[in-house]
Amino acid sequence: MKAPVYFVSGIDTDAGKSYATGYLARQWNRLGIRTITQKLIQTGSSESPTGTVRSEDIELHRRIMGIPFTTDDAEGITFPEVFSYPASPHLAARIDGRSIDLERISAATGELSRRYDVVLLEGAGGLMVPLTDDLLTIDYIARHRYPVVFVTSGKLGSINHTLLSLEAIRQRDLRLHLVAYNLYPGADNPIIQEDTYTYLQTYLANHFPDTLFLKIPVIKL
Repeated sequence: MKAPVYFVSGIDTDAGKSYATGYLARQWNRLGIRTITQKLIQTGSSESPTGTVRSEDIELHRRIMGIPFTTDDAEGITFPEVFSYPASPHLAARIDGRSIDLERISAATGELSRRYDVVLLEGAGGLMVPLTDDLLTIDYIARHRYPVVFVTSGKLGSINHTLLSLEAIRQRDLRLHLVAYNLYPGADNPIIQEDTYTYLQTYLANHFPDTLFLKIPVIKL
């Protein structure tokens, strides 16, 4: 029996998706829920000192989780597609001169879901980031019917970005499982941060009453 897969997206590239993904995995593992993380597509990746392919986001997940690299990481199934150029997947793939193998990604996710109780699948950027010239991230989520974990923050502009993303989730008839309000690395304006939290909490209660709302604290890495 396959375990549930939650797709982690956010308002933009700097929403702190990797931080929130690692934190949620750490907390769920502490509750006895065997949780693994996966990066859908890693871009902007440099080779390790030994010349092997690496995923900086998976490395961050493991540091936050407080665990070493797993056998799944060694097999490469937690980061099945890695590109060198720091751009959206469709452009990074074009620059690296190879296409994105979506079937390979899906198969890797399926294998992880057989090994663990939960898979947290982190995307690249926001919901509307193109994976290919013809496929948006949200299309991939809808294709697999993954419930969404959505990461936002208290920076200026995040209310607008969050509500637009929630409208897109509603239009695709996706299940919004959790909204993670990320306090890391901290807001420039604590007044805006606190008001944004209160506003989104009320908005979710009124429009997405079945969705969990969780504050992600700042932790020492």
